[in-house]
This record gives sequence, C-alpha cells and structure tokens, in this order.
Amino acid sequence: MKNKELEEKVTPRGAYPHVKRAGDFIWVSGTSSRRPDNTIAGVDIIDEMGTKHLNIEVQTCEVLNNINNNLKKVGASLKDIVDVSTFLVNMNDFAGYNKAYAKFFDKETGPTRTTVAVHQLPHPDLVIEIKVMAYKPL
Repeated sequence: MKNKELEEKVTPRGAYPHVKRAGDFIWVSGTSSRRPDNTIAGVDIIDEMGTKHLNIEVQTCEVLNNINNNLKKVGASLKDIVDVSTFLVNMNDFAGYNKAYAKFFDKETGPTRTTVAVHQLPHPDLVIEIKVMAYKPL
C-alpha cells in the first residue's frame, strides 16, 4: 500500500480531528505510534512468554512521522512546528526520547518544547504521545 492510502485509513479514536487549521495556525492532536492496522510501532516481543520491550526511540520516530503525515494533509511539515508538548509514561525514557527527537529537530531552529510525565496513555503499549502547534501562512 502507498503511504497516502495508509494515512487515510488511520482514524482518530474519538470525536476529534487529527489536524485542525485556524488561519495560519495548525494544531495536531495528541499523536501516538499507532499504525493504520492498529498495531503499535516500537513493541518488541522478546521471548516465548510474550514479554514485551517498549522501545521509546522507535515510538518517538513513529510519532513524529505520523505528525508529519498529518501536517502534510494541510500543506505543512515538521519544519513549520513552533511548539511541542510531549507526554511520557516514564521519565526514565527521557534520554531515548531526546536521542530520537534530535533526528528531527535541533536546538537552534527547532520548536519550543515541554515534556511531562503522565500516569498512562490510551493503550498499555504506548510510552509516548506528542501534540504540536505549527505556523504556516496560507
């Protein structure tokens, strides 16, 4: 399947849009590493007992790619993001999150950012959710 076809199959898990534009400002709802088939990127089964390893770096990259796909729907991209709010289930994942985040943004030209710990996310295999605000003049 082409990326466009996959993107169109990802639907919000509630009564909200993935992306909303108001004039030159764009908001992307909290985004996870959920794939179009409802599997979650960054979930590795590591033994025959079904033990899972939840990979923060893989999940962070997938989240940012999902955000970029949502921004593309309104003619924007990651370079247009001005503010990032990140929710981590475990602050011990902060270093891995930072490592993956640095593949997409740098401190000189990247967006402002806030990272907070949360008790849980909508699925037990999710370790990160990110929401952003972007600015892209019409």
